[in-house]
Amino acid sequence: VLKLFKLLHRTRQEVFKNDTRALEAARQKINEEFRNNQGETSEEKINELLKIASDVEVILRTSVIQAVHTDFDKI
Repeated sequence: VLKLFKLLHRTRQEVFKNDTRALEAARQKINEEFRNNQGETSEEKINELLKIASDVEVILRTSVIQAVHTDFDKI
């Protein structure tokens, strides 16, 4: 669980580099989700949550595009 938690935060830092608002929002969401499920004891539910977290990490890494505004009418 801790390994996946750290991986999500590393991915967040790469994907949202130089975007402080997105970095903070992602940090809060990751921490909130893990905190909300901290007391979970069902092995089946834990495995399901780990699968969801792993899927989120893959989606962040492969599907999020960060645009950079370079000029008035260009991105």
